[in-house]
Amino acid sequence: MTMVDEQFKAQVDAYVDEVWEDVVEDIRSLVKIESVEDLSAAEPGKPWGPKSNEALLKGLEICKRLGLEPTNLDGYLGYADLSGATDTVVATIAHTDIVPLGQGWTVDPLDVTRKDGYLLGRGVIDDKGPFALSAWAAHFFAREVAESGQPLPYTLRCIVGNNEETGMGDVDRYLEECGEPAFCFTPDADFPLICGEKGIMHGRFVSPWVEFDASIGPSLTLDGGTVPNAVPGIASANVRASLSAMPAAPECLELAENGDGTVLVTAHGKGGHASIPAGTVNAIQLLMRYLIDNRLVNAGTEEAFLGLVDELTAASDGSTCGISTADDIFGPLTAVGGVIATETEGDAFSGRLRFVQTIDIRYPTSTTSSELVERLEAFATRHGATFEMTSNADPFYIPPTSPEISALLDTYREYTGDMTEPLRIGGGTYARHFKRACAFGPNVSAEELPEWVGMEHGPDEGVSEKRLRLALKIYIVAIARLMELEL
Repeated sequence: MTMVDEQFKAQVDAYVDEVWEDVVEDIRSLVKIESVEDLSAAEPGKPWGPKSNEALLKGLEICKRLGLEPTNLDGYLGYADLSGATDTVVATIAHTDIVPLGQGWTVDPLDVTRKDGYLLGRGVIDDKGPFALSAWAAHFFAREVAESGQPLPYTLRCIVGNNEETGMGDVDRYLEECGEPAFCFTPDADFPLICGEKGIMHGRFVSPWVEFDASIGPSLTLDGGTVPNAVPGIASANVRASLSAMPAAPECLELAENGDGTVLVTAHGKGGHASIPAGTVNAIQLLMRYLIDNRLVNAGTEEAFLGLVDELTAASDGSTCGISTADDIFGPLTAVGGVIATETEGDAFSGRLRFVQTIDIRYPTSTTSSELVERLEAFATRHGATFEMTSNADPFYIPPTSPEISALLDTYREYTGDMTEPLRIGGGTYARHFKRACAFGPNVSAEELPEWVGMEHGPDEGVSEKRLRLALKIYIVAIARLMELEL
């Protein structure tokens, strides 16, 4: 295979100019599919639902047209190969599933709108656009192999993910069937490169059951947050009381009569992602402070559990529940109480309820999941509650000095002049599921976007065409350099 030199880079430049309109049309063909997970319509061969499967099939169809040999792993995900001189695999992994469209779009979310050098549409940056880049990067090599008759040193594989947004269960199936690639990168994150991801633990605290008279109703119910991995911007409580008897509320709280002998107390905070809680204000904490300070809870279980929640949400570094820690790689642990809920059961005469509070922990290498569980169980016990871990993924880290990381990083720096050090994050990407992997663009977090260009997961999701064109060149040259390594 041709070594990477200036002539090779010139060939890459010419290739991207030649195929770019076709790349955009392939992105469009994927964006047109509303590939949101729908487990209610899942069936054999379509485990994530019909629309997710449609996008998977379209991704594999694109790969086949571009000269790769596709394989569908029972609808969980797929991959497409350009066979090399050996069975050693160098892989990319991108995904064709998306988050729900949501509200607030000014353009059609299920089409690609070109405007002033940007592409707009659900998935253009997360992750249908980057998937198309990975497929067309592989096509560059497929065409070169066809013309020269010389195979690549290693098999080049494009993995087509299909469940990234809702759990990454697709990767588990891939590893069961195919094992580990020699190296893998996912174009579903930030440049220059992400080489480390904190451990991610989700769990929940549960109070004992509290009896109540069903003819009257409970004295207190709690509801706050929407997902465990976000700082809640709103939280509420229904308190059995009259509005006139309620203590005055601060500006961040609203009081309203329900008409059934209860008052709705609503707290407004400032939401954000659980992995970066700095600057947020947890609405559950605001609610707890008002209820506790004004003695609007009953002694016993209610008072004890609200005390637990109050302590948990008082800080986002885990210090208030005994799990604070930090290391030199990732920095400090974060802990966020994302959702509080009331679970009830009973009949027309009697009922019972219990409270549940979730916790999202992003932890460095200076602790372990077992240590965290032990401390959180003790914290729960002090408040008369229980703790259970619901999921865990250990920290992932590959040193920036490794040959594969250096090959990718050097390529990015050559094309951009950006000498930013590799990133470590609190979020999670496909990379953490592999032994040797990283997340590699195409976002640049410091890049300023026009105000009408939305972020991933939001309305008017958009990306610069110039950014994508540059990323395609970087991916091709980076793959060529990976092929030169001893893997």
